[in-house]
Amino acid sequence: MKIESHTINDTKIAEVISEETIINNTEDGIDLLGNLYYQGFDSMVLHEKNITPAFFDLKTGMAGEILQKFSTYRMRLAIVGDLSKFKSKSLGDFMYESNKGKQVSFVTSFSEALDSLSR
Repeated sequence: MKIESHTINDTKIAEVISEETIINNTEDGIDLLGNLYYQGFDSMVLHEKNITPAFFDLKTGMAGEILQKFSTYRMRLAIVGDLSKFKSKSLGDFMYESNKGKQVSFVTSFSEALDSLSR
């Protein structure tokens, strides 16, 4: 895993880069959040390919637990990837509502992620 640092409008953004799954369970997500939070990052970009598919199944509760911690620590998150492969209506509604706010964004490109997190 590699952390690429980006700074836009005084916002320190961590882009997590890896060829393997980084978030396999709730603890992995919370550990990553804590690690980057204590390194002084304000926001994080995660690629969908690095997150277990269980995260995108809202019935598991994993997304809710992890994203609640992001909210508690006030760290913004953008998840980048082709999320259309997840066919759940509830997930689609969840992503739509999340994208209306500023805390969590689900986007299709890295440039969209940076744009979302720098506003």
